[in-house]
Amino acid sequence: MSLANGRAYLAIPGPSVMPEEVLRAMHRASPNIYEGALIEMTAGLIPDLRAVARTKGRVAIYIANGHGAWEAALANTVAPGERVLVPATGRFGHGWAEVAQLQGIAPEIIDFGKRSAVDLDRVEAALRADTAHEIRAVLATHVDTSTSVLNDIKGLRDVLDAVGHPALLMADCIASLACDRFEMDAWGVDVMVAASQKGLMVPPGLGFVFFSDKAAAARARLERVSRYWDWTGRADPEMFYQYFGGTAPTHHLYGLRAALDLIAAEGIEAIWHRHEVLARAIWAACETWGSTGPLEMNIADRALRSHAVTALRIGAPHGSALRAWVQETTGVTLGIGLGMAEPGDPAWHGFFRIGHMGHVNAHMILGALGAIEAGLVALDIPHGAGGLAAAAAEVARGSTVAG
Repeated sequence: MSLANGRAYLAIPGPSVMPEEVLRAMHRASPNIYEGALIEMTAGLIPDLRAVARTKGRVAIYIANGHGAWEAALANTVAPGERVLVPATGRFGHGWAEVAQLQGIAPEIIDFGKRSAVDLDRVEAALRADTAHEIRAVLATHVDTSTSVLNDIKGLRDVLDAVGHPALLMADCIASLACDRFEMDAWGVDVMVAASQKGLMVPPGLGFVFFSDKAAAARARLERVSRYWDWTGRADPEMFYQYFGGTAPTHHLYGLRAALDLIAAEGIEAIWHRHEVLARAIWAACETWGSTGPLEMNIADRALRSHAVTALRIGAPHGSALRAWVQETTGVTLGIGLGMAEPGDPAWHGFFRIGHMGHVNAHMILGALGAIEAGLVALDIPHGAGGLAAAAAEVARGSTVAG
């Protein structure tokens, strides 16, 4: 018997749950793209996007997913044949390096595996070895969605400054923006990429590239950038169509307007605090369940875990079995263990992820955890008792602490 009838809950790390306000804003007829309200509304998005990114820099908007934002960031700053340094802590660090390679750029990858954050000492050694300053950029993933690791972006800036290396610091904040604390200007980030479908709570389809004056200077030295990827007109348009290199993504813009209004009303500091409390509730439950049985946090150190996504190891076949039971019986969809093993490998069935980004609150998280515990019981997977009580205690504790 299924108990899943009713409102389903998508607890994957993107696309995230969309607020009713976003859905209502998008439910409208096609607007005029040549004059009127849409043009005026779009100009107002820019300062609000900057506020979320904590920057006074510029932003270019692309009709693209995060992979498109990766490509746009590189197309405007690094020429074919030049080098970039990629400290990889999961699937998405390698993914950005692959995009660079396909653009004719030479990536130097430092692979830190799937359970560790960036080792700043190793990055420093690689930068010091580049005495000719051939490395044009460091491509860092703030939160790797596959492993749920949280990397020290400010620490990377400190390393670049200590070495005296002129490389641009680029940060992939696709999973972390409006979830984990990020300070673009204060941390000295030159280029930041993000997308609409996670902390910004809008359907997939918008990619964002925020960039500093130093990054703009890197664009100026390039002989050419393709018309579509060139961020020059997008960030400083003379006419409306230049924002998007053509027809505007009209309904995504209405959704984004509603999402940014929600973010502004709550306040970014409060949003960061909410995500932290809910993440700690999930960790408390999972650590309790894992005290007896196979469940294990992918990232052992709490200080190195994202507040937007939690990657878990439970051993094959429990991961796939638990995901299937929870979805079919309770209506909660958990994330696959992306990048932890190849799909044809039996080990692939030993992982899952919980997404807790954007439009999430305490009862959604506690409900999802209750569904997971029911699955552990139903499938007779060994686990420690008291997971839900531990999560509830974290929620109670977090509700009394100011953000």
